[in-house]
Amino acid sequence: MSRIPRFQEHLKTAFTAEAASAARFRANAARAEGDGHPNLARRWQRLAAAKDALAVALLEAAEQVRGGATDLADAIAEERFENDVLYPKLIRDLDPATADALLRVVAAQKEHLRELEAMRQALTSAPGDVALPAEVADTAVRAT
Repeated sequence: MSRIPRFQEHLKTAFTAEAASAARFRANAARAEGDGHPNLARRWQRLAAAKDALAVALLEAAEQVRGGATDLADAIAEERFENDVLYPKLIRDLDPATADALLRVVAAQKEHLRELEAMRQALTSAPGDVALPAEVADTAVRAT
């Protein structure tokens, strides 16, 4: 028997489908851009954004976006599970070439966990909004 209500299971399944489609559409956009089809790439990106919006709506309907420290705690727990349990288990079952792709994911995940921990620290140590790290703020300023 499931630990979560059936409606949340269904919303989670729908979220997973929409989020996976959005990621696939962004990959298709990158490929189209690389193949010299910028208009096709933009259309893939618009569809990906629409899928992302649907995924967010499903998360909200499933009561999975609650704000502040709660969302950070959930994200940290999820990253730790992926890093410590999920990916190591998957890697053990794979050939070395395929496992290498997941090892690169684990390396990136460790940086994600550090960033989430820094966000939690910033949120709990200062009133108001969480400031961007200097390197991210510099990039954001240059992008505008």
